[in-house]
Amino acid sequence: MTPVDRSELPGMEFDWLAADEAGNLAQMLSSGVGRIPEAALSSEETLFALHLFLDELPLTEPLSIPEGSFQALLAQPQRRGLFVYDAVKAAEGERTSEYILIAAPTQPLTLDRIPEELRGVVARMPALFLDFERLGIDGV
Repeated sequence: MTPVDRSELPGMEFDWLAADEAGNLAQMLSSGVGRIPEAALSSEETLFALHLFLDELPLTEPLSIPEGSFQALLAQPQRRGLFVYDAVKAAEGERTSEYILIAAPTQPLTLDRIPEELRGVVARMPALFLDFERLGIDGV
């Protein structure tokens, strides 16, 4: 397993996965400024395999936000049951610990539907995604 080099991430989009305390999954879009937990950086190979797995899941629902907007482009994982959070813009040269909800599924995809060998790169969050439009990612 090759860990992701954190020093290469500032300014680069990096999408990572999180599970809330109920096992619901979210795709977190760092937008080049968002903080990223260590679990999400633990293996390039596993993270890539997880993204491939998710991309092959069937679309199960329509977008929860209007089509045609930039946010609708970012929110496509919601159509497969993932919550989608985007990093809040930070001051120039700074990282942000805050992510904002841009799309929520009606039937969330849960961690137990992910192959066990891919779960190690999913960061665990001590909250329920349904309860928070904004999430803080601290200590990373």
